[in-house]
Amino acid sequence: MTRSPEVVIIGAGVVGAAAAFYCSAAGLDVTVVERGPIGGGTTASCEGNILLSDKEPGPELDLALLSSRLWSELAQEIGAHRLEYERKGGVVVAAHESTAAALRVFAAHQRAAGIESVDLDASDLLELEPHLSRACAGGAFYPQDSQIQPMLATAQLMRHVRNRGVRVVTDTSVTGFLRGPGGALAGVLTDSPTEPRISAAWVINAAGTWAGRIAELAGAPIPVLPRRGFILVTEPMPKVVHHKVYTAEYVANVASSDAGLETSVVVEGTKAGSILIGASRERVGFDRTMSLPVIRKLAAQAVEVFPFLADVTLLRTYLGFRPYCPDHLPVIGADPRAPGLIQATGHEGAGIGLSAGTGRLIAQVITGAPPDLDLTPFRPHRFEEVTAR
Repeated sequence: MTRSPEVVIIGAGVVGAAAAFYCSAAGLDVTVVERGPIGGGTTASCEGNILLSDKEPGPELDLALLSSRLWSELAQEIGAHRLEYERKGGVVVAAHESTAAALRVFAAHQRAAGIESVDLDASDLLELEPHLSRACAGGAFYPQDSQIQPMLATAQLMRHVRNRGVRVVTDTSVTGFLRGPGGALAGVLTDSPTEPRISAAWVINAAGTWAGRIAELAGAPIPVLPRRGFILVTEPMPKVVHHKVYTAEYVANVASSDAGLETSVVVEGTKAGSILIGASRERVGFDRTMSLPVIRKLAAQAVEVFPFLADVTLLRTYLGFRPYCPDHLPVIGADPRAPGLIQATGHEGAGIGLSAGTGRLIAQVITGAPPDLDLTPFRPHRFEEVTAR
């Protein structure tokens, strides 16, 4: 008979994998339940960003700083090559002097909050990225920005935790919850014919864009919505893009609550030689329709920043859904509306980067250890508090 775990994690994407890593490191008995393959949801459609450069001072930046440090430690423990971890640095470019001036003010506020950044003029930009458009007016360099290969990193984290005894159940959906005295969660119900009930003292909702459905089942709704984004992949080539490069408008688009289409170019090279081009954002539900107008717009914006891309062949495009919350903060922590439930979702496009800190904080909540950060800004029931006012 299978022993009941102390913790059941719903979702084997990067957030669920990080939660399994830190919970098992704390000595907790963990089972992960995933409706598909490991990393097959939102994680499979990510670029692997671990960014500080796009975040304003505040709770999300504090979480990003924690996570950036933890990813560096994970790279040392597991092996940077196994994660394709690279601290490549980020270059933010401004097309006009007015935008460059605003970027300098933004970077100064970030430096005051603990981020390393260097203001760049047009000649500095070309020293870092010789193939940039000569029309760029200035920018900023962020040496702490880093990168992983998200699918590979998630698989490596799961391999690591399996060696600690974590059990991973794939191709199994959670259909409901077991309840204990007073209605507290006591585990999950699944569609598995061999394991329809898994008892546990704690249930972690790390289902990404689909976490809202899980939260609804638990009687603790959270407004997580899908925000669709496209990524373009070029043919392999020699290394010509040396950092993660994006336009200053990207920061505004990340913070926007507009449901309509927004695009701002992000360009970076990969270990395999291909160049990834993003990023678009739009709230269209779970519509997986490929949009040629969006792809054309992203390609045109990329050529404006790197003119050589006009002669480069696109191999493919793919899309994914980011778990969006209205206030642009993730949902992390114990949910008082459903005792025994911990929410871990709503990271939108920053889930890869913020996952390590999220996993560690969750483990601290469960074990009663002092948390590295104040979780109040991320509390799951904050949206109901606003409605009740």
